[in-house]
Amino acid sequence: MDRKMKSRAPANHSGTDSGKHSGDQSGTNAGTPHVAGGDLLRDVRRPTPQDFDIRIAADGRWYHEGGEITRPALVRLFASVLQREPDGTYWLVTPVERGRIDVDDVPFIMIAADIKGDGTDQVIRLRSNVADEIVLGPDHQLVMRRPPDGDDLRPYVMIRPGLEGRIARPVFYELAALGVEGPDGRIGVWSAGTFHCLDGDTA
Repeated sequence: MDRKMKSRAPANHSGTDSGKHSGDQSGTNAGTPHVAGGDLLRDVRRPTPQDFDIRIAADGRWYHEGGEITRPALVRLFASVLQREPDGTYWLVTPVERGRIDVDDVPFIMIAADIKGDGTDQVIRLRSNVADEIVLGPDHQLVMRRPPDGDDLRPYVMIRPGLEGRIARPVFYELAALGVEGPDGRIGVWSAGTFHCLDGDTA
């Protein structure tokens, strides 16, 4: 089988997150970071140089000083310099600045799947809301666990070292429709020669 990649959720949405924040920070005059030359991130510096007023909400939307960053190119730029420390803190790191940001759950949402092949030869490619692409396999295992709010089990996958993406609900349903019984009797999907369980806590 060969299924084309389809967008399952918008990379960014207008509006605010759960009514907690307001204001549109989509333009540089509204307080969003400059991206040209040495001005990268200069506008988001707080009195403490290592603390940026940037937050990634649980739905993958980025906020600066309470207002949503609505420019996809700017979100992708910030995502490209995002790192996670061993203590779990998240940082935007450039050659000239390094600042901590807040992440409610994980920084990325996997919004689309491209599925090729069948059975153990199946390959599942996932795309994130910031255009990262990975293939489920030995280096990118699907993990089921509870998010910080302690809700139901949700599917996650490692995108880059220390940086995970949560698989959006429509994409998970697409994977679940392909579910088969694995070697240990659990339900999951094959991709790149690796079996990924979908039916319980695998963290």
